[in-house]
Amino acid sequence: MIEWIAEYALFAAKLATLVIALGVLIVLVVSLKQRASGQGDDNRLRVVTLNERQRRRRESLRLAGMSPARRRRAQKTLRKQEKARRKGKDDAFDESPSRVWVLDFDGDLKASRTPQLAEQVSLLLGELQAEDEVVVRLSSGGGLVHAYGLAAAQLDRLRDAGAHLTVCVDKVAASGGYMMACCAHRLIAAPFAVIGSIGVVAQVPNVHRLLKKHDIDVELLTAGRYKRTLTVLGENTDEGRAKFLDDLQETHDLFKRYVGERRPALDVDKVATGEIWYGRQALEDGLIDEIATSDGYLAVRMKEAQVLHVRLEPHHSLLQRVGVGASMGIERLGDSVMERLEASGWQRR
Repeated sequence: MIEWIAEYALFAAKLATLVIALGVLIVLVVSLKQRASGQGDDNRLRVVTLNERQRRRRESLRLAGMSPARRRRAQKTLRKQEKARRKGKDDAFDESPSRVWVLDFDGDLKASRTPQLAEQVSLLLGELQAEDEVVVRLSSGGGLVHAYGLAAAQLDRLRDAGAHLTVCVDKVAASGGYMMACCAHRLIAAPFAVIGSIGVVAQVPNVHRLLKKHDIDVELLTAGRYKRTLTVLGENTDEGRAKFLDDLQETHDLFKRYVGERRPALDVDKVATGEIWYGRQALEDGLIDEIATSDGYLAVRMKEAQVLHVRLEPHHSLLQRVGVGASMGIERLGDSVMERLEASGWQRR
C-alpha cells in the first residue's frame, strides 16, 4: 500500500511538472507570436454613453417593481421604443449641441497613468467641438514633482486648445494632485474631499555614522559642486544641506507660480503653506469653485448633453499577465507603503 502511494505521488508530481512545462511553453509561444505581429502594445479604447447606460438601468429598476403581467406589457413597449431609437427616431441627443467627455485619473506616487491620459487628450483634441466639455474625475495625493508636472501639462494641452475643462474631486487632490486640479476652468470637490497641500517635501535617510561606527568607508566621488547635496551613505555637510533646502524652496516657488497663473483670484501665499483643507473650507479660501460630487455633476449634465466616458485599457499578453503581474504587484505594494507614509501628513481620522 505504501509503495502504491509513493508511486502514485511520483506519477502525480511528473504529471504536474509536465502540465506546468506545457503551460509555460504555450504562454511563451503566444507571447512571442503577439510580439512578432506587433500586438500587445496598444491600449484598447472604450467609450460608454453614460446617458444610455443610466436609461437602461433605470428601466431595469422600474421593471423590477412591476407585477409579471404589467412587466410583460412594459417590456413590449420598451422593445418598440428601442427599435425606434435604432432607426434614428426619438433620439434626443442627435440634436444635442454639446457633448461631455469624461476621463478618469487615479494617481499614485509616480503618476503612472500619465501615458494613458496623454493618449486620451491627444484623441480628444482631434474630436472636440466648440460646445464640448471635458470632465476629469481626479483622485491623487501627489508624488514626484516631475511626474505630476507632466500629468498637469497634459491638462494644460486641453486649456491651450480652448477646451472647457472641469475637474471633479471626490476624495483627494493634494500636492501634485492639486497641481493637476488647478488647471481646470471649473474645479468641483465633494464636501470632505482633501484639497491643497501646496508644498514640497523631501526626506533622505543617512547611515554614515552607522557605517563609520563599524569601520566601513564609502567613497563618494563627484564632478560638480552640487552634484550630490545630501546622500544616504556619505557624510552630509552644512553647505550641501543649505543647497538642498534652496532647491526645495525654488521648487515650491515654481509650484506657487503655476497655481497662481491658473487661479489668479486665489491668494496663493495664504494657502501655499503645505496645509490641507476639506472641500467646504477650500471653497471659502478660493481653492475650488463649487461643492458637489462627480456623480451629482454628471447627473445634471446628462439632462442637457450627451455624456461619454472615455477609457483606455492596456492590452496585456499572457506572459505579462502570468509573469509580470507578480513583479507589478510587488511594486504596487512598495508604492502603497510610500503613499501611506506620504498621506499621513494630511489624512485625518
